[in-house]
Amino acid sequence: MENIKEIDNENKAMIKIAESNPMEVNQINKSLLADPAPLGLAAFGFTTFLLSFVNAGILSGTAVSVVMPLAFSYGGFAQLLTGAFEMRRGNTFGFTAFTSYGSFWFFYGLLVFFSYLKIITIPVHALGIALILWGLFTLYMWANAMRLNLALNMTFLFLWLAFMALGFGAYYSNTTLTRIGGIFGFITAFFAVYTSFAIISNSIKEKTLPLGSPWFKK
Repeated sequence: MENIKEIDNENKAMIKIAESNPMEVNQINKSLLADPAPLGLAAFGFTTFLLSFVNAGILSGTAVSVVMPLAFSYGGFAQLLTGAFEMRRGNTFGFTAFTSYGSFWFFYGLLVFFSYLKIITIPVHALGIALILWGLFTLYMWANAMRLNLALNMTFLFLWLAFMALGFGAYYSNTTLTRIGGIFGFITAFFAVYTSFAIISNSIKEKTLPLGSPWFKK
């Protein structure tokens, strides 16, 4: 009931503003029309790209010190911000995805930060299970992404594979699996960044870049 009252109060406030200043209402409406998804996808994609260089063995483990500030400022904060705007737009899928993966980057960044300060010691088995659980979350997000478009479908598919490979790689201390997870991370990041680029391009000129048809209809 409180949510209904809040919506009713918000509507009354908008009507009052419209009566006093129609131009202000146009600006408010316009501010809610922009699609926040490209921001969240870019934040997720570029942070994943950088970490994947470490996971794939292209950069040494010390490069994590460069990944972590990006994980907090862009991968984490920008995705949480995107999730908040997706909620305001009524997009349950976008709200859940961006808020969750933004929180993941904070989780991972804090894990590395506390480990660096020697506050905690990261048990590899627990880390492996945590990454596998993120893989399970990604699996059911992927199941729903199949109904959106092909680019997002591929993003979630390869993210699921990346989490599973990295999770089992950590659990069994298997470098090969971790590097395979890094390769899947590159592919994930590519599709995320492409989707971001396509949405921005299509917002400027329609049908500039294809996102691909969904596997299943809504």
